[in-house]
Amino acid sequence: MRFLGNIIWLVFGGIIISLEYLVSSILLIITIIGIPFGLQTLKIASVALWPFGKKIITVESHTGCLSTVMNVFWIFAGGIWICVSHLILGLLFCITIVGIPFGNQHFKLAGLSLSPFGKDVVEK
Repeated sequence: MRFLGNIIWLVFGGIIISLEYLVSSILLIITIIGIPFGLQTLKIASVALWPFGKKIITVESHTGCLSTVMNVFWIFAGGIWICVSHLILGLLFCITIVGIPFGNQHFKLAGLSLSPFGKDVVEK
């Protein structure tokens, strides 16, 4: 079921969303200051490409409050708008019964795109 869901997701917009994250990641990594943010958008791009069967977990970091500070900067730099766009798409998909699994994937992406620092993506 995961494979079929991922194929349908890929055909109906997942490739476009993933490419958008990939391009923004490359543009961020070109700058020295944007490297941490580019790595986070690469993480989001991997989930946006194949979201079914992946789980987002919070990891313990030994960097103190650095991930919190980076998440706050991320939110003000544009993370809130990315999250809102995924929430709107998730709500639109949830209008129909067939679209509910795809809406749930957008909600998963919304949570990750709001605060990607300190989170990791694992296979279920």
